[in-house]
Amino acid sequence: MCRLFALSSRDPVSPMRAIEALNVMKEGHDGSGVGLFLHDLGGPFGEMKDAPILSGIFTDDGLKRLDAFMDERGFVTKSTLVLDPKTKIPAGTPVRGTYMARAYEVPADLKSKGQAERELTYMSIRVALRLMGEAKEDIRVFSFWPDTIMVKEVGDPLTVAEYLGLDRPELFCRRILAQGRQNTNYAINLYACHPFFLQGVCTMTNGENTAFVPIKEYLLSRGFEGYMGYQSDSEVFAHIMHFTLKRLGLGIEYYKHVITPLSNAEMEGHSDRELLARIKQTCRKLIIDGPNCVIGCLPEGTMFMVQDRKKLRPGVVGGKDGIFAFSSEICGLDAAIPDRDEHADFQPMHLDTAIVRPECQEVTICNQLQSLPRPH
Repeated sequence: MCRLFALSSRDPVSPMRAIEALNVMKEGHDGSGVGLFLHDLGGPFGEMKDAPILSGIFTDDGLKRLDAFMDERGFVTKSTLVLDPKTKIPAGTPVRGTYMARAYEVPADLKSKGQAERELTYMSIRVALRLMGEAKEDIRVFSFWPDTIMVKEVGDPLTVAEYLGLDRPELFCRRILAQGRQNTNYAINLYACHPFFLQGVCTMTNGENTAFVPIKEYLLSRGFEGYMGYQSDSEVFAHIMHFTLKRLGLGIEYYKHVITPLSNAEMEGHSDRELLARIKQTCRKLIIDGPNCVIGCLPEGTMFMVQDRKKLRPGVVGGKDGIFAFSSEICGLDAAIPDRDEHADFQPMHLDTAIVRPECQEVTICNQLQSLPRPH
């Protein structure tokens, strides 16, 4: 199993707070890799909220090709953060090149476009750079999005974090997703390392998605450029969330009804029975099988945790006014927020979606048997 930890904070915090929580859960992951999603940044990047930030790993030749690619499209560098190694390279971590986050000034013609078109362009650039770098492995891109940085590497999470010096002001942020990966299904590949990101949607998973192949095939058939990759069976959870938000126009309260719809008997007396029946029929190829615990973050900063019906992967949510955490184990919560009210901790069951809004005031529980808000 993997171990998951996520933080939602009113004020920017160091990513090491999440890494240290992963470290106390290290018996549940084998140190084969770590992935970080950092959003709603503080520091200098927090002062350029609209500038898309490219994050990844680049060789010298890859940087030259990156610069030529971005120059051709009119993107000008605004600020660059290079994660210079601070310690000896950890055992098992390859020598790769430059770990970098770079914010860009958007070309004037794109800046004049609407938000949806800009977002599609950012996604297309990320996909193009990823494909461009796959043959020589000289360009590895994990995100190209405003106010967002991602870091992925092979090795023990705490050792890698110390090696890259992640406890620095430029990386302090309000939303963090962190996963310590136990490599159980596939060869180690940085694109198979959680979290997974698409147009502001980010998720990570502890479990095994045994319905992976039909879900992947359905998503690939949608003709959407961002539905690609799939080095991990868990990447589809991010893409299904994206499909729910962007294609269906439905909010987080509907996500569980897409991936784990109610049975016909459970739906019978539901106030939204007709709508739920249509969703179940329309999205039947997106129904998951488990066991899976999924933690995610939406574009506006809302965080959530869901379980599938098998409920065989641990997960707990807790915190206090101003900061909340989602964790695979209670000891992770204890490490990150020791002064919370432990009696208020919540472990979502198979019908629940646990939600923390960006204001970080409380945990909201949405149960599938409850009435739903009307779609926009």
